[in-house]
Amino acid sequence: MEQIVAREKIVLNEKTILVTGGAGFIGSHLCKRLVEDGHHVLCVDNFYTGRRSNIVGLISDPYFEVMRHDICFPLFIEVDEIYNLACPASPIHYQSDPVQTIKTAVHGAINMLGLAKRLKIKILQASTSEVYGDPAVHPQPESYWGHVNPIGIRSCYDEGKRCAETLFFDYHRQHNLKIKVARIFNTYGPNMHPNDGRVVSNFIMQALKGEDITVFGDGNQTRSFCYVDDLVDGLMRLMNSPDEFTGPVNLGNPAEFPILELAQQVIELTGSKSEIVLQPLPSDDPKQRQPDISLAAEKLKWKPEVNLQDGLKKTIEYFETIRERI
Repeated sequence: MEQIVAREKIVLNEKTILVTGGAGFIGSHLCKRLVEDGHHVLCVDNFYTGRRSNIVGLISDPYFEVMRHDICFPLFIEVDEIYNLACPASPIHYQSDPVQTIKTAVHGAINMLGLAKRLKIKILQASTSEVYGDPAVHPQPESYWGHVNPIGIRSCYDEGKRCAETLFFDYHRQHNLKIKVARIFNTYGPNMHPNDGRVVSNFIMQALKGEDITVFGDGNQTRSFCYVDDLVDGLMRLMNSPDEFTGPVNLGNPAEFPILELAQQVIELTGSKSEIVLQPLPSDDPKQRQPDISLAAEKLKWKPEVNLQDGLKKTIEYFETIRERI
């Protein structure tokens, strides 16, 4: 009781906050941060890709509640803010059931926007850098409309998120709804699913197992990797920014690395004897991905603080602790 009272004293604007996809990789970190800040958090997840192990440390906290629910169906609750993070976000997961992926992105957005409209509250959409597709502009500013294949194997996610952005801005224009849209670039850190097919988790798991590290293409395609703590800080700054700033705003680390260099760093940090093996590049895989974060720097006073090496060390430590349970 003393801990709860102390927490209440330091929170001036305590809220009840809904986080959809709250048991997922990013969602679980966001839930933890919001609870630490003294807010009541309702985590909603259908556990398709979210995992209970990600939120096990929060279950006993009286400020945290979890509900098993698929946001493709309406939700009738009372909250003060919504972070809409629910949607499979890695290619291996969103391509395994592409119809369900686009339903989650579109129907889920409609249901959460409807809830926010009824309650007259602010809602944040976790969009993605995938809305830029295989970009013809580098780095990518928010003003760039993208270069997306609408019928490719990645389009269930790419176009689903693009449609969700459309819905958010139409609700804003038509119903004066308070919205925030974040375009999230490659993010990594503890609580990543070990088998999600993303490049960081793939490389670390392969290195820890002593397997060949699979690099697609020639390895010269680039990505920008943002540590999850930095990303969560950006999401919260966006949610708490003035109502007139809706976004979309890029959130990611502008430090650009070739995939081959990432593989070499993982081998070095794990002390692995893994060899790097090149394989053909998947369909519609972007050659470059780097955010222009000047808007986030100006409006949110935000920039990433954790460099890639330090973030990889923390992520490797996490995967080492869960490896025996996989």
